[in-house]
Amino acid sequence: MNKDQFILGIETSCDETAVAIIKNGREIIANVVASQIESHKRFGGVVPEIASRHHVEQMTIVLEEAMEQAKLNFTDIDAIAVTEGPGLVGALLIGVNAAKAIAFAKNIPLIGVHHIAGHIYANRIITEMEFPLLALVVSGGHTELVYMKEHGHFEVIGETRDDAAGEAYDKVARVLNLPYPGGPHIDRLAQEGKPTIDLPRAWLEEGSYDFSFSGLKSAVINTVHNAEQRGEKIAPEELAASFQQSVIDVLVTKTIQATKEFDVKQVVLAGGVAANKGLRATLEEKFEQIEGVTLTIPPLYLCTDNAAMIAAAGSVLFEKGQRANLALNANPGLDLAIHNN
Repeated sequence: MNKDQFILGIETSCDETAVAIIKNGREIIANVVASQIESHKRFGGVVPEIASRHHVEQMTIVLEEAMEQAKLNFTDIDAIAVTEGPGLVGALLIGVNAAKAIAFAKNIPLIGVHHIAGHIYANRIITEMEFPLLALVVSGGHTELVYMKEHGHFEVIGETRDDAAGEAYDKVARVLNLPYPGGPHIDRLAQEGKPTIDLPRAWLEEGSYDFSFSGLKSAVINTVHNAEQRGEKIAPEELAASFQQSVIDVLVTKTIQATKEFDVKQVVLAGGVAANKGLRATLEEKFEQIEGVTLTIPPLYLCTDNAAMIAAAGSVLFEKGQRANLALNANPGLDLAIHNN
């Protein structure tokens, strides 16, 4: 590569307004994230209307800060990569329209990126990808196993049939009266307890790589209600540890099965729940025993929503010649396989 390639990434799929610039597909030279957690905490979840308003307020500030961090001008930017979906439609629209405005005003190529592709490509910032690979994607809205035979090719071999893992964490956190977002609080509490409560694991039919956490969530709620009716007290750390153990058992077991069946060289962890200490530790422990497979787990700042991952995914699409036009729109139900070629 004679000239350095600079991709500007924009991410506004939920409640983080993020802008980043990636050099040559892997090196972060700017990464700015404005979080809205404090605004949504009192509602116990993300309020779409409030999220959209915050994105409008923050977009220009975050963009200017990223450009300042990178010490670049728009003439240095090779392409703008933006999350086009999935996500909250109002939130996505802010990022997409900001990207289109810059692309039009500065005559810069535009690239639409799938949010989950971004999470997967966060791993490339840490280490180069080895194909074929398997991605375990675990976030608030998604739980998927994705097989990749090459850059930009995504085959979903397993997905959630009901609640995503992160969604189940938030709902169980509410039952335990823990603040939003619930995942980190349950993870912390689980480290203090032991999985002494018998909770179900949904394996589904034999050979399936799909996930289901709705029954587990209901089992936790029933356990708490039954104890209350009997006047008994359940130790929250024991319940958190038992719930977390059930989720991790299913995620890790199915990932190992798919790793062997698809004979992959690398397994990458992706998504917000990738920050979970219990999940990270169990994967590391299990994959130490599997020869010939590299396990990659991104650092915490690349697990939650950020724009560096969008720019990293956009870099690959840019090299493959993919471009969007100014008719690009927010697509809250975007299919991951849309980028395959």
